[in-house]
Amino acid sequence: MLNIHATLISYKNTGILFIGSSRMGKSDLALRMIMEQDAKLVADDRVILENINNELWGYAPDILKNKLEVRGLGITEFKAKKKEKIALCVELHTDRTEIERIPEPEFIDFLGISIAKIKLYPFDCSTIYKIMLKICSIIS
Repeated sequence: MLNIHATLISYKNTGILFIGSSRMGKSDLALRMIMEQDAKLVADDRVILENINNELWGYAPDILKNKLEVRGLGITEFKAKKKEKIALCVELHTDRTEIERIPEPEFIDFLGISIAKIKLYPFDCSTIYKIMLKICSIIS
């Protein structure tokens, strides 16, 4: 079991883990996916990761269940999924030079499990669509 600073959503019953330093836009990106693409919140700010039968699963610590920080509004209640299998890690960067135009496939390991990773700038209008394209390629 591993407790990390991240946000986790479920889109098309597939977990998407947002990582990056504080104030990087993890919660904001989760909010946009929830409001615009019918994603479901799993965990915000802290995510507990578990290796279950060589699959990476994530969920919220009890104190943070059903809560999403919405900057300017505060802590907001959302109906959240209890747990989700994670297939994609989105590493957020606010320096666009850190994001390659045509990147090679990348992976990240958690608890001995390798999952796909992409690097994105969180505040582009197209960011959620890039995530959707990547998830569709993973689950198809």
